Amino acid sequence: MSSTTTQTLPAQPEPWIAAKWQQIRRYPLLTLTVLLVFLIIPALAAPWIAPYDPFNGSLSHRLTPPFWQDGGSTAHLLGTDKLGRDMLSRIIYGARVSLMVSMIAIFVGGVIGTCLGLISGYFGGLVDAIIMRLVDISLSIPTILLALVLVAAVGPSFSTVVIVLIVLLWARYARLVRGETLAIKERDFIARARVSGASSIRIMTRYIFPNVINPLIVLATLQVGYVILLESALSFLGAGLPRAEPAWGVMVSDGRELIVTAWWVSMFPGLAIMLTVMSLNLLGDWLRDHLDPRLRNL
Repeated sequence: MSSTTTQTLPAQPEPWIAAKWQQIRRYPLLTLTVLLVFLIIPALAAPWIAPYDPFNGSLSHRLTPPFWQDGGSTAHLLGTDKLGRDMLSRIIYGARVSLMVSMIAIFVGGVIGTCLGLISGYFGGLVDAIIMRLVDISLSIPTILLALVLVAAVGPSFSTVVIVLIVLLWARYARLVRGETLAIKERDFIARARVSGASSIRIMTRYIFPNVINPLIVLATLQVGYVILLESALSFLGAGLPRAEPAWGVMVSDGRELIVTAWWVSMFPGLAIMLTVMSLNLLGDWLRDHLDPRLRNL
């Protein structure tokens, strides 16, 4: 007596869905448009396009719903928060805060991590061991704990968030650059540079660093979304930017107690976070595929 077993295969995506997804990944026009609308243009032109002051509100207009709902007004297209501040204006200025935090943290962390990664990979030995142990320590630090310690010591501020992010980010760049340096320093053109009398600093800056720029660009692009998400999480928990700042995480936190009666206070900044981070991740995937010759034809 024989028995047959049937195995349920996982549902496969529709062919047209897969095709559209590949098209979005390969041609980032839609991704760049979303970034321009939600992050770059609002961050650069906030004083000119925001209809109201993001810090001041009117209690007589508190919790005004979006204009398409009953009780809404075109004077406040996305409604107001519990202090009567215009949601659209605060979201626009929140893009500026997110972009400033991301750019500063990624630039400083990237410079520190790249320099240490080049030194670690090129010299090896004891220097490599010390730097890699520092990397392990940095990656093992709990983010929330570090933020809470700094907040307890100096209070929530822009600089506190930036310091936390730099401590977390530099190790990722150091580990990436070290791995690339270990592979590059064994190539023939590095040996010829040594024979010609080039110094270690010249070899690292002139011959090795240009060959790690592409991976650094991809990592930095992906890290922007990660930093925005992390800064929003810290601000949501009260360990990030001050409550008065028009930051997306702060705005989501302000509306968590009003999610039933005034859903727009948390919904719109949360939607801005989601679209921005998703677009940055897609842009990073596209850059990785475009800058890596092995992936261009896949």
